[in-house]
Order: sequence, then C-alpha cells, then structure tokens
Amino acid sequence: MTSSWAITYRPAARQDARRIAELYSVASDGISDYIWSKQAKPGDNLLDIGQQRYERRNTDFSYENCLVAEAENGGVVAVLLAYVMQEDNDYVEADPILKPYWLLEEPGSFYIAGLAVDAAWRRRGIARILMQMAEEKCREKQLAKMSLIVLEGNRIAHDFYQRLGYQETMRKTIVPHPLIHYTGDAMLLVKRIS
Repeated sequence: MTSSWAITYRPAARQDARRIAELYSVASDGISDYIWSKQAKPGDNLLDIGQQRYERRNTDFSYENCLVAEAENGGVVAVLLAYVMQEDNDYVEADPILKPYWLLEEPGSFYIAGLAVDAAWRRRGIARILMQMAEEKCREKQLAKMSLIVLEGNRIAHDFYQRLGYQETMRKTIVPHPLIHYTGDAMLLVKRIS
C-alpha cells in the first residue's frame, strides 16, 4: 500500500528490528527502556536489547507483529506493534512498576502495544493509516474490539486515539521511575469494531 510522500506500508521484516526498537522506545514513553534495563548487564546498550527482542519469532514482541511505514530513501519512519491480547490466569505481574499496565489489559482484544512516527514525518497521516491497517487486521482475526494504553501526560497521543473513537474504560496510577517519561495515570482505551 502506498500514498503521497512516497510512503510504503508493509509488514515488518527481521532486518527492521533495530529501527522498531528505536521507535518503540519513543512509543512506550520509556516503559520499554525500563523493561530492557531489567535485562541489561553493566555496559549493555538498551537498544541492543530491544533489537534482540524484536528479532525473535513467535512471541508478542516480535517484528512479526509490526507494521511499518517506509519512506523512499528514508528507511522506516513509523511502526505499529499489535497482537491479540490473551488472558493468562496463571500469571501475576510482581514488578510494582509494571503492575499498573498489566492490570489494564483487555483480554480478547487486538492490542496496540505501540505506535510511533519519527518526529520528521509527523502530521502527514501516517499514524492514522497504520491504525486503519490495524483495524483491518482486527476484523480479519474476527475480534470485536481493539485496545491500547496511553499515559495521561501524553495529551497528543490521548487526543489522537479519542478522535479515532477510542474510549477510556479504566485507569491506574503510574509508579514513577526515572526512565518513564510521565507520572499521573495510565489509561486503558478501547474501541468496538463492527
């Protein structure tokens, strides 16, 4: 699929993993950096850890669950990561910093785990097209709803998702951490898909 500004939209490939990690770090408002820091050894580069995560297959956080927007002669300029949110009754998140996000899961939804557009490519409709593509995937999977988490302090993202029809269904207080960009609440937003 192509549009103006010579943008091509496609499923991600394994070789996109580094760029996915870079953009997902932006999309997660620092939450991914916190998760990657828990896996890091002294001297490790957090983006190296993120890249390794996205190079994997058959797991939620994989290039296989990403759509990318690629600019002609500009490489990948946007990424959307989404997967089916499964219910796991045997798992309980023990990390107090991650627990609020775990409590905001919407089982049975097509979960948008992250959406980021490179700053130089914003305000061109790229995010909207990626979200439309995600809705199509949701329909293909015969799911009735989509979900995502947005941090209250990220007003631009919050307002964007509201314009697309997402509504807040729950919120939890963010546990502050130096790597996480916002304090306040994290909000679960859900959209019913016809």
